[in-house]
Amino acid sequence: YNDVIDLNRLGGLVAKTICREPRLGNPTPRMAETEAGIIQSIGLPGKGIEYFIDHIVPEYAKFSPPLIVSCSSDNIEEFALLTEELARVPDVDVIEANISCPTRNLTGQNFAMHEDYTRDCVKAIKERTGGKPLWVKLSPNAGDIVSIAKAAESAGADCLVIANTFLSLKIRTDNFRPALGNKFGGLVSPALKPIVLRMVYQVAKQVKIPIIGIGGVTKAEDVVEYMLAGASAVGIGYAGFRNPTALITIIEDLAAWCDERGIKKVTELIGAVKDDDMEMDPLVTAAHGV
Repeated sequence: YNDVIDLNRLGGLVAKTICREPRLGNPTPRMAETEAGIIQSIGLPGKGIEYFIDHIVPEYAKFSPPLIVSCSSDNIEEFALLTEELARVPDVDVIEANISCPTRNLTGQNFAMHEDYTRDCVKAIKERTGGKPLWVKLSPNAGDIVSIAKAAESAGADCLVIANTFLSLKIRTDNFRPALGNKFGGLVSPALKPIVLRMVYQVAKQVKIPIIGIGGVTKAEDVVEYMLAGASAVGIGYAGFRNPTALITIIEDLAAWCDERGIKKVTELIGAVKDDDMEMDPLVTAAHGV
């Protein structure tokens, strides 16, 4: 990316999720195209925590934005140990607990699917962060993401990341087999933004800690929507894969959008959606006419 854009202009750099021990990842194929995005089932491959600290962190340290290290594990104790090891690394600024990866196993299960698992996991991790900020990445596949979010907040999360990918399936019509080697994968698509936006809006009404909205951001107006819904910041992934220069374009377009409207600070947008005076009773609304 640094060959194409100036990474120092970004607000933060989130490293791909790492695990404590080396992982080969999921069987291939790992990606499949859909009409409106991709389904991916990478499976968090990596060379483990030691390699990451020795070889990857120094590469990120060359740039000025804070480094957010996303980490994951199969069990709570190993999660806590991994967090403790990362907390001792000076160049790691934030720890993101990815408790919501849907592609670690065939079922898509993860800690963020249940309130109790979320609370227990976040509590154990928080005790090992060494005072560094803890972000908790939630799953859109949970039945009640608001309850999950409140559980993470009560357990000590400093920030919520909403949301991970949607568990999905694609079947090839030429051979009748699943398109991915792991059967299921996480759908990444601009079409998902309205769904995640709704989740950000609902969670923001119920928690006091900051929220980072992630999902389907391709333009400055998408960032504005997330912030109006209650997000304090926005993460971008898919748009960068499609066009790396989109990251800088969105920053510049957002500044221009604010300037055109006399908005001095982008933080003025956080939770600024105008919905207090909306009539929610459908019968009363219908009586008002069109």
